This record gives sequence, structure tokens and C-alpha cells, in this order.
Amino acid sequence: MADVVLESLTKKYGEVTAVKEVDLTIHDQEFTVLLGPSGCGKTTTLRCIAGLEEVTGGNIYMEGRRLNDVLPRDRDIAMVFQNYALYPHMTVYKNMAFGLKLRRVPKEQIDERVNRAAGILGLGELLHRRPRELSGGQRQRVAVGRAIVRNPRVFLFDEPLSNLDAKLRVQTRVELLKLHKQLNATSIYVTHDQIEAMTMGDRIVIMLDATIQQVGSPMDVYQKPANQFVAGFIGSPAMNFAPARVSADNGKLFIEGKGFKIGVLQENASELGSYRGQEVTFGIRPEDLRIETNGGADNSFEAVVDIVQPVGSDIFLDLNVSGDPITARVEANRKVRGGDRLRFSPLPGRVHAFDTTSGKTIL
Repeated sequence: MADVVLESLTKKYGEVTAVKEVDLTIHDQEFTVLLGPSGCGKTTTLRCIAGLEEVTGGNIYMEGRRLNDVLPRDRDIAMVFQNYALYPHMTVYKNMAFGLKLRRVPKEQIDERVNRAAGILGLGELLHRRPRELSGGQRQRVAVGRAIVRNPRVFLFDEPLSNLDAKLRVQTRVELLKLHKQLNATSIYVTHDQIEAMTMGDRIVIMLDATIQQVGSPMDVYQKPANQFVAGFIGSPAMNFAPARVSADNGKLFIEGKGFKIGVLQENASELGSYRGQEVTFGIRPEDLRIETNGGADNSFEAVVDIVQPVGSDIFLDLNVSGDPITARVEANRKVRGGDRLRFSPLPGRVHAFDTTSGKTIL
């Protein structure tokens, strides 16, 4: 079982802590995505697993074997880099075979492994070309092929699609997922692109400031974010936030802010009860706002449309609510124009609230 276990993993560069006491188990054959903004520690974590960075503290295990002092070449791990890292003077075949030659693998086995990987990746007709004769997508496939020929237990991907154009990224994303299922290997994938993370990962590990903020399935981190950072980082367009206060009226709790007063469902009242009379941060996703067509419905608020952004399947509306900006995402068939004055209400149960000090999720 190619489980990878990180136990209080820490990496420091002088006084700077790049990874701080990370505890994480990546299960056998799982596709795990490390997600976060630049500088959060995700690539450093990956490089520690690969053995390219010496661990400052904690332990790394694979199949129960401690890897801290094991050389990178002996870890049964293959890494695919962001910049492809291909040898420009070598053909595709020689690039893919190079690591095997260093390990003195017999030529017949090298031929078999390279041709198998080329067949999986559609590189059969490109084996005699050099990197400069390939497109970006083809170069990335060669880099993946070089990893495949090693037959590793674990694949590490360091932002492998960031140099591709938008259309090719989508295509290559699908190819990598198919490849993962074919090879039955454990994959750890680093990205700052939350769309990649949501569409590819069995689980997502969200990082910020060298620490893990939340680990969960794509829908878990989307629907039940652990804190305000996760809530704002996952989702496009991003979640709307506004300062608010928890108030009570006739035994019912409300989240009340500038230009809005949202009733809290009874089943959620206990979670907000201890915040009665206190400041909180209100959160609502753009897709969880609906246009009211029946006048002043409960929980609705008025907004003026500033900008209409059609994106094909949907329309993004930049709104003004009592002087504050928010975004709504509505159906493409809505006839909305700039300057329209509309009423919106949140979908039941889709309202979020966060502690103003810690940022932790309350609701």
C-alpha cells in the first residue's frame, strides 16, 4: 500500500518557516491536491516528499518506511516539474530513457517501458523529435512519460499545467486523470488553481502560511469551509463577505448588516446563539443569490446593478448594496441591464458566518 504519511513535517530556511508541523496521510491510489496561494508551502512540501529538500523536523513515511534519510533515487517516487526539465539536445526517446540508463536497466526493458509509456501518452510518432520541435502540451506529456517509465509507487506533480494555454490545460487535465486511473498509483499534485483542484482531486489539502487550513473532498471544502480564508479561496467568483451583527427578533436570530437582514434557519440557531449581539463576518456565494420576482420577500435586500458580465452559461452581476459591492451569479437567460434596481435573497441554508477575530466558520 503506497500510503504517504507526513508527521509534523517542518522545513525552515534560516529563520523562515516554509512548512510548519504538517500532519497528513495520502492514501494508496488517491489523487491528492495541495492547493494554496504562492508561498504557502505546497511546493516545499512536495519537494520534501521527493527528497529534494532536507527536512528540518518531523517524519515522512511511505508504506511504513521512514524516508527522511533515503536518497531521492531510492524513494520509488517520480516527479513532474512545472518547466518540463527536458534535455534540449536529446530526442523524446532519450529523454524518457535517460533515468533508466543511469540505473543500468537492460536495453530491452528500456525499449519496452518507453514504448509502453509513449503508447499511453500518444507520443509514438514523436520519439525521434527534440523538445524544440514539440508544442507545450507535447513537452508536458514527455515529462510525464519520463516519470511513467520508472514505474514509481508515487507520482508528484508540481504545477504541471501552468505553462499551457487555457484550452490545452483542460484537455491535459482529463488526460492526467485517465492516466492516474490506468496506473493505479498514488498521485500528489500541487497547484494554485482552485478549478484544477476541484475537478481533479479525490481530496484537497488547502494551505496558507506554511500550515494546512483544511483537508477534504472538493465538495466538502466548497460547502463546509473551515474558515474564511478557505471560503474565499474556493469558488469562482469568490464568496461575498460583509461585516454584520447577530441580532434577535421575536425569538428568531438574524445576521444584519448594511442594507440586509437575513434570517437564520432554526436548525442553525444554536451555532449562532453565543454570538447574539456580536459582530461577525457574513458570507454568501454569488451562485447562492437569486433574483426575487415577487417583491419584498423575507430575507431579501435591494441592490443596484453596476456591471453585467455575460460568460456564456451564466451572467456575473456586480452589484451595489447600500454602497458596498457584492457579486451575484444568475442564469444566462436573465434580462438584466446596468442601473437596474433588483431584490435578491440567499438560498435557504446557504448563508455563512465567520468569527471576526479567528476567521473560523460559525455557520
